[in-house]
Amino acid sequence: MILAAVLAALSVAGQADVAGHGTSLGTLEPRPAPGQRSVLQRRLDTAPEGATIVVEAGIYTGDLEIDRPVRIVGRNRPLLVGSGAGSVIRVRANDVVIEGFDVDGRNGGDLGRDSSGIHVAGRRATIRDCRIRRSLFGIYLREAHGSHIERCRIDGIPGKDPGEKGSGIHVWNTEGFSIEQNEVVEARDGIYLQSSSRGHVGGNRVKDVRYGLHYMFSDDNVFEDNVFENGAAGTAIMYSHRIVFRRNRFLHNRGFASVGLLFQGCDGVIAEDNLIADNARGIFLEGSYDNVFRRNVVAESDAAIVLFASCGRNRFEGNSFVANLTPLILVGKRTDTVFDGNYWSGNDEPDLDGDGRSDRPYRLSNVFDHLRGNLTAADLIAQSFAADALSMAERTFPVLDPVSPMDRSPLVRPPSLPFVPAARERQSSVDLRGVALSLTALAAGLVALVRGRSSWPQRGHR
Repeated sequence: MILAAVLAALSVAGQADVAGHGTSLGTLEPRPAPGQRSVLQRRLDTAPEGATIVVEAGIYTGDLEIDRPVRIVGRNRPLLVGSGAGSVIRVRANDVVIEGFDVDGRNGGDLGRDSSGIHVAGRRATIRDCRIRRSLFGIYLREAHGSHIERCRIDGIPGKDPGEKGSGIHVWNTEGFSIEQNEVVEARDGIYLQSSSRGHVGGNRVKDVRYGLHYMFSDDNVFEDNVFENGAAGTAIMYSHRIVFRRNRFLHNRGFASVGLLFQGCDGVIAEDNLIADNARGIFLEGSYDNVFRRNVVAESDAAIVLFASCGRNRFEGNSFVANLTPLILVGKRTDTVFDGNYWSGNDEPDLDGDGRSDRPYRLSNVFDHLRGNLTAADLIAQSFAADALSMAERTFPVLDPVSPMDRSPLVRPPSLPFVPAARERQSSVDLRGVALSLTALAAGLVALVRGRSSWPQRGHR
């Protein structure tokens, strides 16, 4: 089955991440060797605990170890160029603050040692306003409880296969973290969480990666106002519980195995007020229980929902499903997932009593959708006349009543969902200034045109 093969591929990739990156077994990189140390190392080694070290603009070559609680601040964006042998900045103390630096990893290091632009193995670190490029991992938190990453930009290594580079932001075995207002481009996975709980991930933008958010064995985390786009999957969430997604955007994740939101072995998830648009598959659920999806918009996807029969007690309520090729693909024969009070753009059931809901339930899948979920070759004729004819015949003479889920009380009009983000962000003040300049130029052009016409000879005069 195609969908089962897709899920298996994602699962194998996830297990490979657990075993193959040295995240749980790799030893920490040691202090940089004398020939690889930054010229700033002496300043750090002689600074008292709690000191603020200001680094002026310039280029500083070599790797740096921070082994005491200090605040190191870049003024006018100094550039730290690593040796290429390992992590450029290695934090080995608690209560370290790093802000205002550009960091270049020079495409070097070792994936098995988690070489990063900034590698943190201390508690309560803060990394703020840094820009990292050409590093295997961007920022790595290893047992860095209570740490914060804010307003950083991470550009991975272009041209490398995903398996040859690490995540933009990688968090392992860390409790009580926050990741806020960062940008990640061209990494393996944008944000990767493993065995890390009670965190907040908000206002980040991730694009052009394998998985925007890759996530395993991490409970009680909150994701708000993020954008995950142009990946093989917007998110791949596995073996985790009590996760909250609010006001996120999962956009343009297309390809053979592409998904907006994927859950495997996840329970107690709440997903509300999210925009899930232009994905090969919008929401993908396997082996997951007691999850609630409400007030989301799922639009312009090949399949709005892919649901395995191994799921149970999930609810979809108050969502808007618009312009998807099919609302639901059910893999298996039965499901107890509840659909109630959603809007489906393909629903043509009448509302004779005018209460805003169809008078009859809306059937979410037909015989052909059932075949798509359970036969490999069915996708090949998904847009054919034969598929339409089979679906029409099954509606006339239904044979899958025990299989087909229904929305018990579907809405006939799209609901008002004020907290769902738009596909595109509002124009900024910079754009408004541009409009003002354009209008000024247009006015000047009109003045010139009027003056020019006033100098033309008038009709009837010589």
